[in-house]
Formats: sequence, structure tokens, C-alpha cells
Amino acid sequence: MSTIHSERAHEILKHRDKVNHHDATFWQLRQGRDKMAKSLPEWESLRDHASAIKRHTLTHLADYLEQFSSQLESRGVIVHWAKDANELNEMVYGILESHKVTKMVKSKSMLTEECGLNAYLEQRGIDVVETDLGERILQLMHRAPAHIVVPAMHITKEEVAETFEAKGMSTDKGNTDPTYLTYCARKSLRHEFMEAGAGLTGCNFGVAKTGDIVVCTNEGNADMTTSMPKLHIVTMGIEKLVPDYESLAVFQRLLCRSATGQPTTGFTSHFRQARPGAEMHVVLLDNWRSDALANPEHWETLKCIRCGACMNTCPVYRRSTGASYTYFIPGPIGVDLGMLANARRYSDNVSACSLCLSCDNVCPAEVKPGSQIYLWRQSLDSIGKADHLKKFMSEGMELLFDHPTLYTDALKLSPLANFVPEMLTHYSHLNPWGLGHAKPKFANQSFHSWWKEQQKKKK
Repeated sequence: MSTIHSERAHEILKHRDKVNHHDATFWQLRQGRDKMAKSLPEWESLRDHASAIKRHTLTHLADYLEQFSSQLESRGVIVHWAKDANELNEMVYGILESHKVTKMVKSKSMLTEECGLNAYLEQRGIDVVETDLGERILQLMHRAPAHIVVPAMHITKEEVAETFEAKGMSTDKGNTDPTYLTYCARKSLRHEFMEAGAGLTGCNFGVAKTGDIVVCTNEGNADMTTSMPKLHIVTMGIEKLVPDYESLAVFQRLLCRSATGQPTTGFTSHFRQARPGAEMHVVLLDNWRSDALANPEHWETLKCIRCGACMNTCPVYRRSTGASYTYFIPGPIGVDLGMLANARRYSDNVSACSLCLSCDNVCPAEVKPGSQIYLWRQSLDSIGKADHLKKFMSEGMELLFDHPTLYTDALKLSPLANFVPEMLTHYSHLNPWGLGHAKPKFANQSFHSWWKEQQKKKK
């Protein structure tokens, strides 16, 4: 697959039926969010409050991290600090190896996607089993998540049935009933839970005052992951902290309503310590987050609570699908996070935005992902990633607009462009922008000229 977003999107758009299905599916989630927002008169106040809480926490992050880790350690939880993805992978493997674990069940965690943990462990002989239904489907299909909340939403029931049958999950041939397929997945996973020596979860929120690890799911798989194996490992980005329960309550009201249009998740689990006879480890990851905090233009991107609302409303994501993005998180927030992680590597994704700023309006923490993308575009030249053709065009437009006489003469001559064959101006690689746009017809008289005539007539 291409390493450029625009080229990936071009290939994906050839499959119109799948694109239309993807578009309709995620627009439905956006509509669910709107319904929930309208049901709460205080919705916008909640967004303002959430933004202020995150801003405060991030600007006092060192203090809250110290409080959080102290609370955990006071109850026997072992806290690890990973500076980057390699360290996190090594730490998790070290914990598993020291406990002689050969199979680990795993609740959904985008942080482990960021670090490539699954592949790292599998290469070292650890059998990693995803227990979130969507993630399990994708794992069996050897495909990456296409969304941060509903990773397999784009997969059809027919594809799921075919995959389950191919993987020997004792399904009836041709049975595509979702309830039946879910039952088969549950039955298959049950023995995985019983055989696993460790369970790993992500973390939606960490409560600094109490040391709570808060995990929100709709399937209960996180509870199974932590209640059956004797070893519980948590992987968590340092930006996931909130100060206290009062702050947590604000985000609980916003998260699921923004993500899936539900009042709350089916399960909201709090983990403070290991259960009797078990052991709990928390691995806190930096991996560019400290650098992001020092970025005066983009540090507020870390306020993101990973609800996916920006993706559900984004016309580019909905029509080009998650597979078109080169960073593992797609959509508007994925563009911003990718740039913070490695701006030179993921700069192609900043073109995946129409700047409609719908994402700014729906983000529950007021991250303003679209506005952040606009700022990233202004920095492309400084990192050597500005498009040469666009740069040339911009310099030409600057010359034109800075010289009124030249601009006026160009307007007078512009109708001549109507006689240039469209195959040269809009359907050739001489004008990449024109490949997706119809050629405009220039009026014989410019608006400027017409306006001046009207003013003279008034005199």
C-alpha cells in the first residue's frame, strides 16, 4: 500500500459501495452524538469545563503524576516509567517473562497500537489474544483498527462470518447473524481467558487523587481480562490523568455521548490495586508527550480523550476511511497526534482535511483538531515538507496580489483561459488539483470591472 494519504484514498474511493457504507455508518454515530448533546442543556458548559480541567491538569502534570503514582504504590501496585515505545515493550515483556507467561489476554488499547506491542511480544513467543470483539475480528483478519472506539465498524457481517469459519471457530457455514457470531466469539474467548497467565488493559482515565485506573467498555471484556489471570498490566499515556472524582464525572458524561451516542458505557471499571493473591503493574508512557507539552501551538492536543467524535463528523475520514491514513490513528485527531509523534514522517496526512472545522465544534474537550491541522500546514515549509507546486503557486499569487496593475491586467486576460483545452488544464498531471475539479469558466467581464462601472453610473 502507498505511504501517501492521497494515493491511498484514491485507491479506496474506487470501491464506491464500501465507501458509501463507511460514510453512512459513521454519520449515524455523529447523529447519535447530536441527539445526546441536545438532551443536555448544559452540554456546552460541560465542554468548557472539560477543556479547563484538562488544561489545568496538563500544566501541572508533574505534580499530578507524582500524586497518582504515590497512591498506586501505597497499595502495592508496581509503577514503571517508559520514555518511549521501545522501553514500554521491553518492560511489558520483562514482566511477562519474569512470571513465565506464555499467553496474555488483552483489552482494547490504542497505546499498545502506538507502540507495536502485540508484534513485539509475538516475536518473543508470547501468544497475545485481543478480547474486544472488534479488535479480535481485526486480529484474526490481520488488519489494523480503522477507528479508535469502534475499530471494526467498517467490517461487514459477511466478512466476519467468513473469517470465523476460516479460523475454525465452529461456526455454521453461511450464518451471518450478528448475535450468533458474537456468541461464537464469546465461546472461543472463554477458554483464552482461562488459559491466560496475564491480562493487559489500557486506561481511559487515571484519577490522580485516588490512584484509580478507569476503563470504559461495552462488552465487559476488561473485567474478564483483570479478574481471571493473576497478573494485571496497565499501559497508560501520561496525559490520561484527571485530578479527582469530580473531574472524572465531567468526562464520564461527555465520553460515551460523544463517541457512540450512548448515555454511558455498559461497563465502567475502576482498578486501584491487585486483588488478593494477584499482582498489578502500571506502565506510564511518555513517548513524545513531554515534547508536545513544550510546543506552544499544539500542546492542547493532549487534552484529547479519544472519543472519536472528530472522526465521525469528518467528511474526509468518512469518505476515505481509516485505511487511507499513514498514522495508526486516523481522522482529524490522528493527523495532529501523528504530527506530534513525527512531523516529517506523517506530514502527508495534513492534506486530509477540508478545514470545515466541524471537528472543532463537536470535540468534547475543545481540542480544536481542525484548527490544529491548519497550524501544522503553516509549518510544513520549515520542516522541508511543503509541496513545491503549491509553494510556487502561492508565491505567484503573492506577486499578483501585491501589484494591483498586474492583477487588473491578469483579470482582463483571464477569459483567454476558456479557449485552453480542459484536458490540459484539469485532467493532466500538470495540475494535480484539477484532477478532481471541473474547470471554471471565466466571465468576459470581471467583478472588479463591473463594480467600477456601477459606481460611475451612480455619479
